[in-house]
Amino acid sequence: MSKYDAGMQELLTALADPTRRAALAIIWSGGEHCVCDLMAALGATQSRVSRHMRILRQAGIVTDRRDAQWVRYRRNPQLTGDFVAVIDAILTAEANAAARVQEETI
Repeated sequence: MSKYDAGMQELLTALADPTRRAALAIIWSGGEHCVCDLMAALGATQSRVSRHMRILRQAGIVTDRRDAQWVRYRRNPQLTGDFVAVIDAILTAEANAAARVQEETI
């Protein structure tokens, strides 16, 4: 398996979890977000959010920065264009599906 294939497999594995995709959607919109922000938005515990963010960081999707007692996460600016395109496509497809479900319930 090539380095590219291994990286793509790690990316797709990291994006397989709905909680990680939800956290990534928040981060992907820009800026830095601490675990406390993500906890509130996702309705998840600190340990759960931290565990998911560790997986996204290990996959190279996000980077982190320590700020006193907080860890702040943001998009990894060094992601290659094809990896960014895959993430964009997945997040867009999920947002479109959620919008369709919302329309059907109205």
